[in-house]
Amino acid sequence: MRKILVTGALGRVGSELVPALRERHGTDRVVASDNRAMPTDAPTEGPFEKLDCTRVEHVEEVVRRHDVGTIYHFAALLSAAAEARPDVAWKVNVGGLQAVLEVARRTRSAVFLPSSIGAFGPTTPGVGTPQDTTQRPTTLYGITKVTAELLCDYHFRRMGLDTRGLRLPCLVSLALPEGGGTTDYAVEIFHQALRQRRYTCRLAPDTRLDMMYMPDAVAAIIGLMEAEEARLIHRNAFNVTAMNFTPARLAEEITKHIPDFTIDYDVDPVRQAVADSWPRSVDDSAARAEWDWAPAYNLQSMTRDMIDKLKVRAAP
Repeated sequence: MRKILVTGALGRVGSELVPALRERHGTDRVVASDNRAMPTDAPTEGPFEKLDCTRVEHVEEVVRRHDVGTIYHFAALLSAAAEARPDVAWKVNVGGLQAVLEVARRTRSAVFLPSSIGAFGPTTPGVGTPQDTTQRPTTLYGITKVTAELLCDYHFRRMGLDTRGLRLPCLVSLALPEGGGTTDYAVEIFHQALRQRRYTCRLAPDTRLDMMYMPDAVAAIIGLMEAEEARLIHRNAFNVTAMNFTPARLAEEITKHIPDFTIDYDVDPVRQAVADSWPRSVDDSAARAEWDWAPAYNLQSMTRDMIDKLKVRAAP
């Protein structure tokens, strides 16, 4: 069995996907990589490479040296960060993918690419967004995601590469975001609720979006890559979702566990404009039909699990 390479492995998704893949396939068979050096306080089990995904020769050297057969490509700038640095976002989000796809073509490796609800735009049907629909995003991040979806489709049709992907909704995880995500609030709010009993949200209280807890996202990524190829009508990229809420609704759920928690709002116009350009909800029936996608967490179970686990982490 050829090995697995995860790019962007120190990011929010990569840092949780790598341990799940190592548990499934073996520690030495999953190579983590990032353009940053491994932090000194991070677990050292398993191979790690400092990798610039925009350099074809660097990617190919790592892939060939480790005999990689599957690449999970997560190196990218997120939504708000992409708006702040569009030239860098294009270089990383599109140029990095082009390099990975070229290496995959040369080495006959499979590629997973995360897309996003950011690939949709204001002319997309905003409620129950179909799998196949108009995609005219108004953000640079969204434009890079649509480009990435099309590049992966092209390499499947013309090069015969096994490329697969998901349009992930906003993700909630235990790890604090590094910044640059439009919906970072959905993670930060839990940490601040436990530490300070209050939180200032940068999105309006009624901003409704699809969400997913990170364990479900990891399960969806692995589930799609292990799905029987003959069943897949779509490949890049499947709509997936798990729950749908607003900042006000999430705060209400948190107060059931932390009664003295309060929230206020200081809306960031850039992040709000990005969020307002995204669908309120998506239809993920294609994923459910073609590879049996089904989330395990809803708002109530996610909130309970987040608070319980963060309390354990904070305990002396």
